[in-house]
Amino acid sequence: MPDYPTSGRPLLDVLRGQRIDPTPIWLMRQAGRYLPEYRALRAEKGGFLDLVHDSEAAAEVTLQPIKRFGFDGVILFSDILVIPHALGQDLRFVAGEGPRLSPPLVDATLASLEAVPERLDPVYRTVGLVADELGPDKTFLGFAGSPWTVATYMVAGQGSRDQADTRRMAYGDPEAFGEIIDAITTSTVDYLGKQIEAGVHAVQLFDSWSGSLSPAQFERWVIATNAKIVAELGDRYPDTPVIGFPKGAGEKLPAYARETMVDAVGIDETINPEWADEALPASLPVQGNLDPLALIAGGERLDHAVGRIKRAFVGRPHVFNLGHGILPDTPIAHVEHLLALVRQG
Repeated sequence: MPDYPTSGRPLLDVLRGQRIDPTPIWLMRQAGRYLPEYRALRAEKGGFLDLVHDSEAAAEVTLQPIKRFGFDGVILFSDILVIPHALGQDLRFVAGEGPRLSPPLVDATLASLEAVPERLDPVYRTVGLVADELGPDKTFLGFAGSPWTVATYMVAGQGSRDQADTRRMAYGDPEAFGEIIDAITTSTVDYLGKQIEAGVHAVQLFDSWSGSLSPAQFERWVIATNAKIVAELGDRYPDTPVIGFPKGAGEKLPAYARETMVDAVGIDETINPEWADEALPASLPVQGNLDPLALIAGGERLDHAVGRIKRAFVGRPHVFNLGHGILPDTPIAHVEHLLALVRQG
């Protein structure tokens, strides 16, 4: 990792390999339903996708957590499914049920879709608006879904518990499935590149469903695709760190970190932090990994969990975060207490 001078943005400096105390902190899904100001704006603007496509509103949502809590970073308010939407699938969010993509590629071909790349334009405008308002000590994170996770939605048309339709397709017709993965990968590189050009300082790849894959399939559909994205972004934007977050990777996490060459790796709440520190490449920045339910529980259990994570990663660059997204019923007071614990140094 290159030896970067201090940027004045602690989170960005950690992602570039520096150890900083107190540990910088942001939380996955920190802009969302646990915040009353988000719920009020969502009620005013309508559906979730309407909010994502309203650049001014999306910029406001992106900045809400940093205005309330003073986190060290903000993450773009958007959704991983804007990529399939841009590739030509119709996207809608059903109240109480989640996203729906049509036609699902279990019943249709990729060639039947007509790409609509301009559907991503509001996202780039949101990035520019946030970048103009962000303070000089804060880091702006962009993101995209990792190709495997995005493909599970494109194939099935919706989320599923075990990603069975997609895993069947990956085994039964790897050529057709590979075309889907390649299309997502190409689009993701371009999408993240345009976020970087619009003003983000670092990007994260979310692979929420990587834990459903066998080791061989994980190597093919997660590691190989992420490595390609990291390499291409590194060639184009060498100063922009990439965080890889393969949720559920478990014992495959060290191989993921080594082979993808991500600049930092996110670890979920199921990972023992002491094991992660020992197993991951030395000096690799890590991000995580407080259980979102521990944050809800609060009290001594929260204090103990935070202390354990901080001790585990005291010898390497560390970004404090949750092991997955903050939950809607998280008390605001618990988030404030978490910030105080982390910033005690």
